[in-house]
Amino acid sequence: MHEISYTIADPDGIHARPAGKFVEEMQKFKSVITVNRDDKSADAKKLFALMKMRVKAGETIIVKAEGDDEEAAVNAALAFLKEHL
Repeated sequence: MHEISYTIADPDGIHARPAGKFVEEMQKFKSVITVNRDDKSADAKKLFALMKMRVKAGETIIVKAEGDDEEAAVNAALAFLKEHL
């Protein structure tokens, strides 16, 4: 398992447009990918699950991937988050 942590910088937090693009990016990978914040967890490949977490600016999330392409998945997640959120 690989994981990264990232603090959301976007003043709107994780909102619809970048969340949708993030989900699309994560769906390219075979690994099981989850996004965690405090006691909440969501499948990174499901938009409604991610939006339901209501992650706000300044909050830190942990993206975990487990599977054949887990390292590539977390690297892609980190690159996406840095560019869009």
